[in-house]
Amino acid sequence: MTRPSEEQQRDLEAAAFRRLVAHLRERTDVQNIDLMNLAGFCRNCLSNWYREAAEERDLLLSKEDAREIIYGMPYEEWKMLHQRAASDEQKAAFESNRPKE
Repeated sequence: MTRPSEEQQRDLEAAAFRRLVAHLRERTDVQNIDLMNLAGFCRNCLSNWYREAAEERDLLLSKEDAREIIYGMPYEEWKMLHQRAASDEQKAAFESNRPKE
C-alpha cells in the first residue's frame, strides 16, 4: 500500500468531511438526539469542531455561522423545518449515555 502524502491525506479527509456533511444535510429525518444516542456526536458537535478549528487558525467564525455551514441553512430554519420533539425514550437514552461528572 502506498501511503498518501500529508497533503493528500488532508485532501482525502476534507473530501470525507464534505461527504459526511452532505449526507447529514440529506438525512434530515435523522434527529440530532438520535446521532448523540448512537454515535456520541451530532450536527451541533460538528459545527463546534469546525468553529474551534477556525479559531485555532485565527479565523473568527460565530456559532451561528458554523452551524449554517454544517446545516446548509440557518439553524433556526433547520429546526423549524426538520426537528421533532424528542420522545421520552430518546431523552432517557440521552441521559443514560451522558458522561457522569
